Order: sequence, then structure tokens, then C-alpha cells
Amino acid sequence: MTAVVAKVLAILIVIETVASRIHRLPLTDDERHYVDLTTFGFYQGGILDVHVINFVLPSGPVYGEYGFTLDRTLNDAINPYLESHSDTCIFKGFEKNRTHHGTVFLRMDFKNLRMNITCEGEILALHLYQNKSMIPIENEHPNSSQMLTTPDNEKIKDVPKNQCSNAEIQITKETRNGFDFYNTSFAMYVASTHEEGLYNVYFHYCPQNTGPVIPTNAVIEIFETNKYSFLSAGEMPLPAIYSMMSLMFFMSAFLWTTLLKISIHKVYKIHYIMCVLVYLKAISLAFHGINYHFIQTKGEHVTAWAILYYITHLLKGAVLFVTIVLVGTGWNFIKHILADRDKKIFMIVIPLQVVSNVAEIIIAESEEGAVEHNAWRILFILVDMLCCGAIMFPVVWSIHHLEDSSTTDGKAAVNLRKLKLFRHFYIMILCYIYFTRFIVTILENTVPFQLTWVDEMFREMATFVFFVTTGYKFRPAAANPYFTPAQLEDDEAQVLSEIGVLEGLTNREKRREDMQPLLLDNSD
Repeated sequence: MTAVVAKVLAILIVIETVASRIHRLPLTDDERHYVDLTTFGFYQGGILDVHVINFVLPSGPVYGEYGFTLDRTLNDAINPYLESHSDTCIFKGFEKNRTHHGTVFLRMDFKNLRMNITCEGEILALHLYQNKSMIPIENEHPNSSQMLTTPDNEKIKDVPKNQCSNAEIQITKETRNGFDFYNTSFAMYVASTHEEGLYNVYFHYCPQNTGPVIPTNAVIEIFETNKYSFLSAGEMPLPAIYSMMSLMFFMSAFLWTTLLKISIHKVYKIHYIMCVLVYLKAISLAFHGINYHFIQTKGEHVTAWAILYYITHLLKGAVLFVTIVLVGTGWNFIKHILADRDKKIFMIVIPLQVVSNVAEIIIAESEEGAVEHNAWRILFILVDMLCCGAIMFPVVWSIHHLEDSSTTDGKAAVNLRKLKLFRHFYIMILCYIYFTRFIVTILENTVPFQLTWVDEMFREMATFVFFVTTGYKFRPAAANPYFTPAQLEDDEAQVLSEIGVLEGLTNREKRREDMQPLLLDNSD
């Protein structure tokens, strides 16, 4: 276990060096036809600044076309055109009649050392500049003295409001050792509410059919910000949401701790594990909120807070699935020793959950355009679904066991109540998986770009409801059939059944005890 934690920490430290809202993506011998660089929601006043550094090509004629596209949408759904035309050149086969909110094309013209810019769709004009220092300062309000400034610009510059059709973006060239090194940059300024939206930045490479395939070698730096925040438009409420949910989980954990302390009924080990889980969830959300606060204000997170969040997130994920499996197997209550098949479930679920959490962290912190990003995303979805499926087996086994026991061991009344409880727990798990996996994904891909925070709030609220409901169902209480002591089960088992043809029949031992006072009276 120590070795696993050490490896996870090493991964987190490496990831931390590249993770921020100020991106730096190296492309080394990359043969992809298009690279999804970044996705960001811009409000009015937002700035996108892209720098292409040391774009390397062999000296001589250039085989193929290179360039960028700015794709504006209203939500985070997959770009259908790119997905269906991933092997074709987007610069040659663009469909003008497709239902889309607009695309800006920036083709790299190496012969004339400039970017050729065209617009399609609903984007008729866009404020593009060579870099962000050329963006003119505008009054925030017509009658206000407050000015919108950029980091590299302190004075008003007499620069025309270039539209995307006539913006001049230059490319510089330097030749060394038989290779040409190109450098360029372009900046976009969202000047009005009509230009707001979710912008996807793609890099494209279209090789010629007759020429050699030349892998892409370059470094791409991306700076993206809204007027008062480095967070995307739909992420701005997240620090407050995580803080609010953390407070709710802390309050729930405190109430659960108080309940365990004052309970007159027997408290089992599983109750303490549940308590630890809720505290871990609360701490994890608190660190997550702090982490997002620093991203919002600085554009990058602080290493200490980020690592603290990832550690608690890993522990919370492992403890959550362990708790669900333990409750599902009836450990410490129905049985005190785990069966071999239960142990096998643990051997499967715990490693898978660790892999799933590590994959989730790498997805969140790696650059969107990195080659391994999509591979880790696919791995995360696959492993997460396997974990969700595996935790259902113990609950199903317990339900089958109780169904068989209710008709064979003479404890029908107790077992039927336990069976009903397990069936409720089974439905609760299904609802939790359905809402936090499928419904959240649907929301993420359908809500407007300003409301992408809704899916995170929905996920956390669904988790909170699941925790509260599970705690209520399995709280320490005499009336809870899950925690019925053995001696009470024996007493209740003396009533063979309250249904069917056995209704009203009692055990002969019980009748003999009831008749003892009558026998004593007769003897007197």
C-alpha cells in the first residue's frame, strides 16, 4: 500500500508541473490530423492568446497544410463534423450548410509568412490580433473611467478593431541546420455579448497525397481568461459550490458522529467506516474548492493544496467502494467472516478503484491535446463501469441468500424484512450510479456553456442524497432488521410466519413456557 501511495504522489508531482489554465503543450513527432488543444467558455472581455513556438519543418517545399480552427458552440457536445471527418482535411472539405454556430480558419501560409483567416457559419466578424498586447483598451462602461487592461498593455493603443476577415497575423522564420523554425501567435478578444460562447481550439495537419508525411514538432502555449477570472464561464461558480457541499458533508459527519456517540443501541464497525467516509468526502471537497479558488485567481493551482486534494480524493474513492461492498455482503452483521467470493470482489474492486481515481486525476490535469489524454479518458470510463458493476454482485448475492433463507430456516419474518432492506439498497446503488454517471454526462453535453457547473452540482447533490439515505437505512436502531441481534432473531423466529397457511402457529417450546403458570396453579 505504501508503494502505491508513493507512485501516486510521484505521478501527481509530475502532473503538477504542467497543470494550469495557462497551457503549454509540446507536440513531438505527432502525426495526428487534428489536435484538440483546449475548450474554454468566454464572456465579454475574455481573451484567448495562442503562441506557436519553434514549429519545425525541413528546409525546402512544404508538403501539406497546417493551421488552426476556432470552433464556437453553445455547449460541450462533441464536434460532429470533426468526429466524422477525422481523416480528411478540414480546410478543403468544410460544409457550409451544416448546423453550427461558426468556425474561424487560420491557415499557415509559409510562403508569404502569414496566417490566412476566413470565417464560416454564424461568425461574420471576430476581433483577432497578433498577440494580446495589441488588444485596445475599452471603457468597461460608456460613462465610467474604469478601463479593461491586459497584462502587456498599460496604455491605449491606436489599433483598429480588426475583423477576422482582414486581421494581419505574421509568421517569423529562422533556418538552422537544414530545418526551418517558424514562430507565430494570435489573440482573440471577445468584445461583445454576441461573440460569447464555448470556443474549441484545434490544430490541423493535412498531408498531401503525393508528398511525405512530416510529423508535427512544435510547442503551443495557450493563455485563456475571462475579465475577472481564469476559469471558464461555466466553471466560475465551482469554488462556491464545492465549499457549500463541503460544509453540508461536514455537518452530516458531525451529526453522524453525535448519533454514534449517544446511541443506546449497538454500534458496529461499519458505522465508524461510514463516518470516516463522510469526513473524507467533506475534506476532499474543501481542498477541491481551495484548489479551484487559486486557479480562478492565478490561473494555476498551488502544489500543496492540489496534492492534498488528490490524496483525499483517492482515499475517499477507495473507502466509498469498500463501504458499499461491506454493507452489501452483510459483513459483521449477517456474517462475521467474509466468504471467498466476497474477498475476490475486494481484490478486484480496490485496485480498479485506485486505477480509476488515478486516471481521473490525470485526465483533469493533463493537457487536452496530449496524446495520452484520450487514452486515459477511455481507461477511466471502462474501469469506472467495471467498478460499478462489481459492487452490485455482493448485494445480489445477499438478496438471493435471504430469499432462500426466508423459506428454509424458520426465520421468515426477520429475513423478509432484511430482504426488503437489501432490495432498497440495491435500488439506491443503481440510482446513484445512474445519476452520477449517465445523467451527469447528459447534462454536461446539453446545458449551455454558462451552466456547465450544473452537472458538478448535480453529481455532488446526488452523492449527498445517497450518503444520507444509506446512513438513515443502516443507522444503529433496534427496529433496523439489518442489525437485529441473534437472540432477538431467535425470539422472533418462534413465530414461524405471519403470512399464508402458517399464520398464528407458534413454537411448541413457547407454548410450554406459556403453560408453566397454569401447571403450577394446578399442583397447588
